Amino acid sequence: MEKKQFQAESKRLLEMMVNSIYSQREVFLRELISNSSDAIDKIYYKALTDESLTFDKDSYYIKVIPNKQNRTLTIRDTGIGMTKEELENNLGIIAKSGSLSFKKENEIKDGHDIIGQFGVGFYSAFMVADVVTVISKALGSKEAYKWESEGADGYTITPYEKDTVGTEIILKIKDNTEEENYDEYLEEYRLKTIIKKYSDFIRYPIKMDSKTRKPKEGKEDEFKEVSEEQTINSMVPIWRKNKNELTDEDYEKFYKEKHYGFDKPLKHIHISVDGSIRYNAILFIPENIPFDYYSKEYEKGLELYSNGVLIMNKCADLLPDYFSFVKGMVDSEDLSLNISREMLQHDRQLKLIAKNISKKIKNELQSLMKNEREQYEQFYNSFGRQLKYGVYSDFGTNKETLQELLMFYSSKEKSMVTLDEYVSRMKEDQKYIYYASGESYERIEKLPQTELVADKGYEILYFTEDIDEFAIKMLMSYKEKEFKSVSSGDLGIEEEDVKQSEAEEKEYKELFDSMKEILAGKVSDVRISKRLKSHPVCLSADGEVTIEMEKVLSSMPDNQNVKANKVLEINPNHEVFQSLKQAFAKDKEKLSLYTNLLYNQALLIEGLPISDPVEFTNDICKVMV
Repeated sequence: MEKKQFQAESKRLLEMMVNSIYSQREVFLRELISNSSDAIDKIYYKALTDESLTFDKDSYYIKVIPNKQNRTLTIRDTGIGMTKEELENNLGIIAKSGSLSFKKENEIKDGHDIIGQFGVGFYSAFMVADVVTVISKALGSKEAYKWESEGADGYTITPYEKDTVGTEIILKIKDNTEEENYDEYLEEYRLKTIIKKYSDFIRYPIKMDSKTRKPKEGKEDEFKEVSEEQTINSMVPIWRKNKNELTDEDYEKFYKEKHYGFDKPLKHIHISVDGSIRYNAILFIPENIPFDYYSKEYEKGLELYSNGVLIMNKCADLLPDYFSFVKGMVDSEDLSLNISREMLQHDRQLKLIAKNISKKIKNELQSLMKNEREQYEQFYNSFGRQLKYGVYSDFGTNKETLQELLMFYSSKEKSMVTLDEYVSRMKEDQKYIYYASGESYERIEKLPQTELVADKGYEILYFTEDIDEFAIKMLMSYKEKEFKSVSSGDLGIEEEDVKQSEAEEKEYKELFDSMKEILAGKVSDVRISKRLKSHPVCLSADGEVTIEMEKVLSSMPDNQNVKANKVLEINPNHEVFQSLKQAFAKDKEKLSLYTNLLYNQALLIEGLPISDPVEFTNDICKVMV
């Protein structure tokens, strides 16, 4: 029997394929099952134009047969089969695709679901097999043939006896090595897992014989082992079903089956697009935050299918980072895949899908906010932080997309409100959207800096997360209304007694200059406060960096020692101010004591650390004595 040689180019390609084209060995089963599905599809397409052929879908299937004893794995199909010439051309010339030729010969337009177009998937079998045998009988042919190869050395084709039309691929599985466990490809459970992962939605049944234990007749306590044929794959994917036929329970079942999360999805989005690029998608907004969501281990992305065959487990390019919490899948028959079907050749198609998906997610979140507020707040409690990161990241590129989804706690409503809701309630004389930052709502409520704004009847947004101010600084304004911190040097509130404050500034300039000198290096200025009503002292900030931003930056590993430009503000109407004036006039040492005490009090109010706690306690003792 003469052994035929692969073409020189094919020989090199085969060696490259076994060693580098595929990232995971397990995909060999995906490729062989896809080829079997193509073979059945070809009969179906022939039946459309050949009246002598009938296509009874129940008669067509793919069967996977492991044999541990002989160390073989067989993939059998009832497809169209191959003639001797087709075995020669399709398997003897690597990268000559029988499926692609079939599509051209039968004028099947792109989009019809014949999967294999590269003619290379078959050779992935050599990643796990020493010997690959193909036994095939073509539709309408009386003869059958056996193609066999041990790899790059070549192949043989010989006549063979086979009663039925179709193809059997028999893999002689390699022996284990120190690095690789090939036994797993003979294990029933492992094979089922691979089939469910990659080929669950192949349209024809993928069958396996499974061993189960059943009670012996008349002996309930004794069991016998029997073999039963089971269909492993689901066949009809949920995303190709009519939405009207599906219930919330169907989507929840799919969510759990695909292991998208252990929770119940808050919302699902079912997309069917038939435009310049066709695709179906099912997306889920989770109810709860994954335990590793804000860690480096978390991997975003949607499952990507091509004609029901899993191509990528996590396609990150389908989701922007700010929607990385979304789970689900996309299936398209229009994707241009690379030779291994593990990556895309062109990203234009993916960008179109991703853009549309992002728009759909935003629309769904806006609908949730408008119509199911309690559920939206539940979502926002889990993933609002990610939306704020989206506003802040990439120099604010996505702020227009995300600003309408943001929510903050309101001093007036005592609940979460949107920026749109805040602006709609603004008073006629109100220039800014006011906010205050702190560790908790309770702490913010007690901040001295909120007094004037609150007395004016203006609503204040409470920021309690470290990202809040950074996101707002990037946003800058909403509906032409700028954001203003209640700790800002200029609140933009016109006071009736401005002239009186200016007069007091001049009158007490020497006092404040002395206090500023005492606090040299700690504050940039000491001044009369226009915002304090009942409190004696507070800190404000001049410039873009606020005190809360300083706290956040100082806690980071790469702390650049960025400081807010702090100003110590004194309430001239508080009785403490009288003590300051008396000390300035009579006792400079006491002035220093009072100044340091007031400064440290202001630090404590802001939640900032005191540089010398011992000195602070000693100062208190001096006052008490």
